[in-house]
Amino acid sequence: MNTESCVAVIIPFFNRAHCLPRAIDSVLNQTDNNFKLYLVDDASTDESYSIAKEYVENFPDRIKLLKNDVNQGVSYSRNLVLKELAHEWYALLDSDDEWLPKKLEMQRKALAASQLKICHTEEIWIRNSVRVNPHKKHQKSGGRIFTDCLAMCKMSPSSIVFHKSLLEQHGFFREDFPVCEDYDLWLKFCSSEEVCFLTEAYIKKYGGHEDQLSTKYHSMDIYRIQSLVELSSSENITAQEKKNLLDQLQKKLIILRKGALKHQNKYALGLVEKYSRFVSE
Repeated sequence: MNTESCVAVIIPFFNRAHCLPRAIDSVLNQTDNNFKLYLVDDASTDESYSIAKEYVENFPDRIKLLKNDVNQGVSYSRNLVLKELAHEWYALLDSDDEWLPKKLEMQRKALAASQLKICHTEEIWIRNSVRVNPHKKHQKSGGRIFTDCLAMCKMSPSSIVFHKSLLEQHGFFREDFPVCEDYDLWLKFCSSEEVCFLTEAYIKKYGGHEDQLSTKYHSMDIYRIQSLVELSSSENITAQEKKNLLDQLQKKLIILRKGALKHQNKYALGLVEKYSRFVSE
C-alpha cells in the first residue's frame, strides 16, 4: 500500500446490519486497492458492530474500526476520521450505498489528469429494490458548479473523492446539522474549486427505507438557508454568484414560511423573520 497516495475511505453506520456487508464488500472489491477503510460505529444496538469487527479480523491491515459510546450522528462520525488529516485524499460511502468496482481507479485517474481537488460521479438510483431515473433537477455536472448547487445537493457523499486541503480551507461537516451537512460542505468546496465529474455511474444509491435520514426531516430548507446565509459573505464567490445565492435564499424563505404557517412551526417562522431582514438589507 502506497501510504502517500492512499485514499481514506469512511463508512459511518448506525444499526445497518442488513446492508453494511454490501457496502464494505464494494470497497474491498475495488480494482484500485490503495485505500484504508475506516468503519465508524455510531453506537449501534443491532449486530452491526459484530459484523464490522469480523471484517477487521479478516483484513487487519486494510480496515480500522472506531466506535462512538453514544449516538453522535453522521457528521461527528465522519469528522472523527477527517479531523486527523492523516491522508491526502478522502472518500465517503454511506452504509446503505454501494460502490461499483472501478470507482476509485477511475476517479484517481481523472483527478490526476485534471489536477482538480474534488471528483464525483454519476450514480444509479435504487428505490425499494427498483431502479428509477432521477429527475432533471438532479442532473449532475462538473466545472464551476457553485450556482447549480444552490437549490439542492448535487453531489452524493458516496460518490465523492476530495483532497484534505479543502478541509483545511473550509472546515468539516457541521455536527449541528442533522441533515444537509453534505449540502453545506460541498457548497463551501464549490465556492473555491472547480469540480471533476465522471459521466459514467460508479455507485448504486439506495433509498426508500424507513431509516433514511432524509425521510425524517421535512423542513430541510431550514439547514440549507443557514448555509446560504453564512456563504453569502464568502470572498470566493463572484458578484453574480452572490446575487444567485440571495435569489435562491429568497425562494427558500418563501417556501419555508408557507410550510411553517401551515404547520404552526414557530421556530421556522422565527428563522424566516430573521433571515428575511438579512435578504432585504
